[in-house]
Amino acid sequence: MQGLMQEWPLLCHKILDHAARQHGEREVVTRSIEGPIVRQTYAQLRSRALKVAQQLQRDGYGLGDRIATLAWNTARHLEAWYGINGIGAVYHTLNPRLFPDQIAWIMNHAEDKLLFVDLTFVPLAEKILPQVPSVKKVIVFTDAAHMPQTTLPGAVAYEDWLAQADGDFQWLALDENTASGMCYTSGTTGDPKGVVYSHRSNVLHAMMAVQPDAMGLSSRDAVMPVVPMFHANAWGLAQSAPMVGAKMVMPGGKLDGESVYELLDTEKVSCTAAVPTVWLMLLQYLESSGKKLHYLKRVIIGGSACPRAMTEKFERDFGVEVIHAWGMTEMSPLGSLCTMKPQHANLAGDALLDVKQKQGFAPFGVEMKVTDDDNNELPWDGKTFGRLKVRGPAVARAYYGGAGYEQFDDENWFDTGDVAHIDENGYMQVTDRAKDVIKSGGEWISTIELENLAVGHPDVAEAAVIGVRHPKWDERPLLVVVPKPGKQPDKQELLNFLEGKVAKWWLPDDVAFVDEIPHTATGKIQKTTLREQFRQYQLPTA
Repeated sequence: MQGLMQEWPLLCHKILDHAARQHGEREVVTRSIEGPIVRQTYAQLRSRALKVAQQLQRDGYGLGDRIATLAWNTARHLEAWYGINGIGAVYHTLNPRLFPDQIAWIMNHAEDKLLFVDLTFVPLAEKILPQVPSVKKVIVFTDAAHMPQTTLPGAVAYEDWLAQADGDFQWLALDENTASGMCYTSGTTGDPKGVVYSHRSNVLHAMMAVQPDAMGLSSRDAVMPVVPMFHANAWGLAQSAPMVGAKMVMPGGKLDGESVYELLDTEKVSCTAAVPTVWLMLLQYLESSGKKLHYLKRVIIGGSACPRAMTEKFERDFGVEVIHAWGMTEMSPLGSLCTMKPQHANLAGDALLDVKQKQGFAPFGVEMKVTDDDNNELPWDGKTFGRLKVRGPAVARAYYGGAGYEQFDDENWFDTGDVAHIDENGYMQVTDRAKDVIKSGGEWISTIELENLAVGHPDVAEAAVIGVRHPKWDERPLLVVVPKPGKQPDKQELLNFLEGKVAKWWLPDDVAFVDEIPHTATGKIQKTTLREQFRQYQLPTA
């Protein structure tokens, strides 16, 4: 016997329909690329998205066509996404922080047919598009007054193009498993790999994200996605914020500490999300200016492990709850969030920080396990770490074109490439990427834990730990440090600072001071480049 419920496909544009119907006057505020703050409502955003869909269809685009975007977080970018989805086409976000040749490779692999581009990235697009013959038209996110002279093929100003439509358009009726979006992994090893989200997976992921034990969003929130839309759907906020009718504050291209603070304060943002490097800039600005966070209630930090000192500073000095999160492009991207279960209700001080260092527990919709190299499941004891594997309705089952098939097994488990342990309460903690973990004398050392401790030193701006060859122990840890401006930390003092916080044999054998630590296009520490930089490094213990 089957149920007698209605068929109601889970389609992304239904999110925008709901936002316009139930929260039509709620604002979407943008710091425009041209400069001024621009305000519109969800009702207006939907109206413009319908015009995008209408114009795309008139221009000959349709079901399954990949349409690329090279843009910051703005309302124009958002309405383009929903318009693209409304005709069954696929938005394909491009990461401008990749090398031009990488972007061209990705566009050719995806067979993009059209490009929406921000003014900032017009010169970059001019370099790339001669290598991408499938793109015949470019729409520049601007108006006629700001439209630059350009060699881009078929280039037109977005506002001129949009003005040709009257918005009398019906979203296409689609199967919920129709492709909605594409996002490529950063390709730190080998070529980037394409992840293809469906309408169904994006809607389910948004429903997971808004849960109280996840991001806890509601119509009463003002949400600022600082994490870019080209990082896995801005961690789902492009769908989850409209789903609940939260005010959206789109920061555009100005992501320095002062600019981020200005929007947090003037727009009374209650929830925001980004990688630790962004919050490092904000905290430095707050420290130098003496300003306070009057409205911010919670900040979601992911992309790489959140240093303990950052959590402590946000919560102790500014009264802002930190939600440590973990996920991957392949997971749409949320995998776990560190909110507190009832058994932690009475924790405070260091005991609470110990839990908040973990990446948290999986929401409904994510299954998780840790295995050894032979695929034997390991216990949830908070100590035994191994390969972290996941599955769920918003987790990829394959990469576009069949690459990386070895990461998926017959039972739909995806091997994340992370090394982690899970405690008896279900809280997961990543100890390393499998390729970054240090194996010293046959035992594993977590580089992430050492990095987080080192950043807690008052003179340290950023820290990274890599394994360096050792004749006796195979590998030993080297701590690489960027000092804070005007500070000159002492090597032995730093090692003394770490002593007693980890097992003695985990302590780095040496400290190297640098002006800058290399980062990937997604803001993570680029360990491959660091390892190459220090390949010939001689440890004093060697």
